[in-house]
Amino acid sequence: MHGTVLHAPGDIRFEEREDPKILKPTDAILRITATCVCGSDLWPYRGVNQIKQPTPIGHEYVGVVEQVGADVRNVKPGQFVVGSFFASDNTCEICLAGYQSRCIQCELSCQGGAQSELIRIPLADGTLVATPEAPDAELIPSLLAASDVLGTGWFGAVAADAGPGKTVVVVGDGAVGLLAILASRELGAERIIAMSRHESRQALAREFGATDIVVERGDEGIARVKELTGGYGAHSVVEAVGTEASMAQAIGCTRPGGHLGFVGVPHGIEVSGGVLFNTELHWHGGPAPVRRFLPDLIDRIWRREINPGRVFDLTLPLAKVADAYRAMDERRAIKAMLVP
Repeated sequence: MHGTVLHAPGDIRFEEREDPKILKPTDAILRITATCVCGSDLWPYRGVNQIKQPTPIGHEYVGVVEQVGADVRNVKPGQFVVGSFFASDNTCEICLAGYQSRCIQCELSCQGGAQSELIRIPLADGTLVATPEAPDAELIPSLLAASDVLGTGWFGAVAADAGPGKTVVVVGDGAVGLLAILASRELGAERIIAMSRHESRQALAREFGATDIVVERGDEGIARVKELTGGYGAHSVVEAVGTEASMAQAIGCTRPGGHLGFVGVPHGIEVSGGVLFNTELHWHGGPAPVRRFLPDLIDRIWRREINPGRVFDLTLPLAKVADAYRAMDERRAIKAMLVP
């Protein structure tokens, strides 16, 4: 098979690799129908996260089961499935509490890199969710979004306690932030403020449910949010970037007693004890337990109630993966989908 390997910052190659094999009786092998480039993939691509050797990359995927281990019972060859970027047994106490990303057996589900033609998925019974039947082609982008960015945005909105009567601020206009807006709308938020400077992303934010757009940043952005909320700040804030500046923005936009949901992978963020103590916020976030939400999200997509696949504004052949990385790195694309 062929798969994507990051050799060094900016050096993405689609090269021949060994086919994955069943290593444990709980494994499954998938043939990828669609995969994509995530904003978090750009951290090592840009050299912010160091890599010491050529590394397979990618963690978002949908595909068809080709082979299963002897102990797999919930999925079978020929089924179309959606999976999370973390493998989980979905039966331990942590999973049953809704935190499959911290399962007692947790491991990355795509250690061979999902931007490939084939991948091995460990703990297949707990990690993969089959669709009712083979999906129509038009649903594949949305089902792919469910494997990470939709589930992550949804977790951000849940962690921020978005819901009826609430004003929500979303910091970040990438795919996760945009889908946190969609999630906030679906959860019944009364008002959704998107922080965005990019017209194309602003348009999609409004399509997904944003009622207000704030283009200012830093203290000016916080002041604008306070102005829009009668001086109080928002009840619910989703941080979907992972930088020190975005976290400071999110903290400043949250009213005392409000909820801050943070799902951006943190880089260079330090929060002082004084901020933790004096802001009186509810803090919740981390790696999204996407598996918790998959059955509901797949059902909403299947019934065409939501269309999260709109975040994909570039589709390329998998062999052109290097072009996809460049487009996202240069912000010429919100999110790039890759198809074999």
